Amino acid sequence: MRHRKHCSKLNRTSEHRLALMRNLSAALIEHERIHTTQVKAVQLRPFVETLVTIARRGTLADKRLALSRLPQRDAVTKLFDVIAPRVGERNGGYLRIVKDVRRMGDGAPMAYIEFVDQAPEGAEPPKKKTLKQRLHERRKEVAKMRKEAGA
Repeated sequence: MRHRKHCSKLNRTSEHRLALMRNLSAALIEHERIHTTQVKAVQLRPFVETLVTIARRGTLADKRLALSRLPQRDAVTKLFDVIAPRVGERNGGYLRIVKDVRRMGDGAPMAYIEFVDQAPEGAEPPKKKTLKQRLHERRKEVAKMRKEAGA
């Protein structure tokens, strides 16, 4: 029976799940907003919020504990030096999950996960440009460079 089991296994072994959570956590701490599937974002939130709570205390033992859970040194450094002072006296709830449109290929529900103090309420995540828009911009740049080189 699966009663009271709230965590999804994400169709992965436990080692793979742990590696996934560590990598997503490092990416979230580095970029402060990532785009992932909704299920992964829901699973990631308690993992990162625990790390932020550990970082708020800021002792050497806490830094070692954070390094044992998140082996990327630069992410732990940013967590302790930048993010922990920024959350200050906030009692939990450091992350928000913003739902996005479904993924084009398989229809998976997507979401942005970000730190609450990172962007103001109601701010939309940046829109990705289509291939056609990127090619159009590139052609403009090339034409401008040719014009400057010829002049």
